[in-house]
Amino acid sequence: MSGIYIHIPFCKSKCTYCDFASYPKELHKADLYFACLYKEIKGRAPALKDYKFDTVYFGGGTPSFVEPKYIFGALKQLKNFYNIDENAEITLEINPGTLTEEKLKIYKQAGINRFSIGMQSADNKQLENLNRIHTAEDFLVAAEMLKGENTSADILLGLENQTKDDVKNSIDLAIKGGVKHISAYALKAEEGTPIFGKYLNGDLPSDDEVAELYDFAVHYLKENSFERYEISNFAKKGYKSRHNLNYWNRGEYIGFGVSASSFIAGRRFTNTEKIDEYTACILRGKVAEIFSENIEGDEAEFEYIMLKLRTAEGFKFKDFSDRFGSDFTKKYAEQIKSLAKYLSVSENGIKIKPKYLYVQNQIVIEFIN
Repeated sequence: MSGIYIHIPFCKSKCTYCDFASYPKELHKADLYFACLYKEIKGRAPALKDYKFDTVYFGGGTPSFVEPKYIFGALKQLKNFYNIDENAEITLEINPGTLTEEKLKIYKQAGINRFSIGMQSADNKQLENLNRIHTAEDFLVAAEMLKGENTSADILLGLENQTKDDVKNSIDLAIKGGVKHISAYALKAEEGTPIFGKYLNGDLPSDDEVAELYDFAVHYLKENSFERYEISNFAKKGYKSRHNLNYWNRGEYIGFGVSASSFIAGRRFTNTEKIDEYTACILRGKVAEIFSENIEGDEAEFEYIMLKLRTAEGFKFKDFSDRFGSDFTKKYAEQIKSLAKYLSVSENGIKIKPKYLYVQNQIVIEFIN
């Protein structure tokens, strides 16, 4: 089984931390953009006729900002040209300030069965500082509309002046909204974003302070029956994100639209981030790719190790040998020995010990050698 990602680059306003391809002043290009998106979906279909897809994910930008007819049309196009599993997980990202009952009705008619809500914080002042277009109260209104649906909420860690009480309040708000899944991401101030200046000025929490907020979140979420299954992701039993698990399992996926990335048959490729360049390419019958590379050999192995060790379960040695034809314990014996403090190794597999999962990057880098 494989996944599909569709990028919706339009939004009402750009958040101060956003480093994604999102454009608040380009909505007038929506008709052309989606016409090209549908064309790209159809155009790539012949090469993917042997694939079966069991997840579809609409990200952005703000997918819930555009008219729902566009989302409906994209799913109709997918179902026309691709083998979509009848029990596929189909997720739509939502900003609480843009959801309406009428939109929700159309989403459900289209087949959306999972909703990822960008809550970010329960503190309205923090939301305002992030240039979010919604309040904590808007989240509860959206959650009420989505009552009974499979919902997830995003929470940011490392906000200016953020305390453990703030994190607790955000988790409590998400739980009050009835979500079954919570993603708690450490804020990363990317160069070129407005919030990067605060990072340079030292206005944001230090790495150690963010680690403390994260550790608190892990324990508090566990107390509330949200089990960590990946560094930043927590779910009640039966509600893990299948789409994201496919990424971490190094599964294959195809991406459509501006900035969308794909990984098919060992090749990783990415579309342009510019709407005008994307539509011009598609209209000329060309691909909109600006980057492509084949991932093989040791590079493929390291990618697998890096992705799988992000998860709480790690990986099985048999799966590694089936994929790469070598014995992990022999090839990486030196690394396993030097990292013994951080790793939990059994007869069948390997994973990072729970208390060290947050510093996974520092651990897996040893395997690149």
